[in-house]
Amino acid sequence: MTLRIGLLGAARIAPPAVIAPASKRDDVTITAVAARDPARAAAFAQEHGIPNVAANYDALIHRDDVDLVYVGLPVSAHAEWTIKALEAGKAVLCEKSFCSDADEARAMVAAAERAGRVLIEAYHYRLHKVMRRAVEIVASGELGAIRRIEAHFNVPITYDPNEIRWRADQGGGALGDLGCYPLHAVRSLIGAEPEIISAKINMQHGVDAETAAKLRFPGGIEGAISCSMLATAPSAPLFVEGDKGRLDIINYIGPQMGCSFTVTADGKTRKEPTDGPTTYEAQMDHVVEVMAGRTKPLLGGADAIGQMTAIDAIKAAA
Repeated sequence: MTLRIGLLGAARIAPPAVIAPASKRDDVTITAVAARDPARAAAFAQEHGIPNVAANYDALIHRDDVDLVYVGLPVSAHAEWTIKALEAGKAVLCEKSFCSDADEARAMVAAAERAGRVLIEAYHYRLHKVMRRAVEIVASGELGAIRRIEAHFNVPITYDPNEIRWRADQGGGALGDLGCYPLHAVRSLIGAEPEIISAKINMQHGVDAETAAKLRFPGGIEGAISCSMLATAPSAPLFVEGDKGRLDIINYIGPQMGCSFTVTADGKTRKEPTDGPTTYEAQMDHVVEVMAGRTKPLLGGADAIGQMTAIDAIKAAA
């Protein structure tokens, strides 16, 4: 059976996140796209070989040839159109950040439960074998009792008033676009929700250009995350320190673009493998498995609510 995907938004993220991984499979097809500007949707469809252009968002979510809607819209529109797509009987892959706040997250998850439809948040990095293995190692006890965890994500994003990440009205900002990854990573690795001890935000042009937070997890585990759109170069380091060893990953977000993954325990350091499919290919594989009923969604549901609750708490602390 072929999974038929409709794209809500002619977004820059759609080609690497959905179109490219779908093109490598014979069990997934992109059937339609919709955008606010129909001409833009038509140009996008022609460029990427998508056979149909829906007149608008509403028309796309009601198409009979769409099983799953990919919501690649600005964060400010995620909740509205995810809920509408679910109510139209479609499964949804919603781009991160999930939505604007925890209240919206609860409404989205409730809508999925009412509709009996799949709702997955697109934290692609979490589905790659590097992050799956890291979670496995921490849970195994090899590092002993966890004492500290840190994760960061910095990407230089030049200011442009039309750049969505610099637009407050579109849900822009470093925390929602970049910082959500380190926050999600530390939550996934510890397997619990953090208390936000303190947070600092550097506001520029109406959005947070940089955000840093100190966290505490159950058992007294200390944590820290940070993100910046003002960085001079991209970086995505992560480490977990236990009383018996530590784990270090350089580029946990996109291992396919170069990654170092080492584990030190009992005085010995080893390298963990980082090869394999891209994070987006791993995500598509997971979506297909979930839609076929062969596995449960790893992302969305309580995890998405917990993530947005923590993001709200970081904003409040700052």
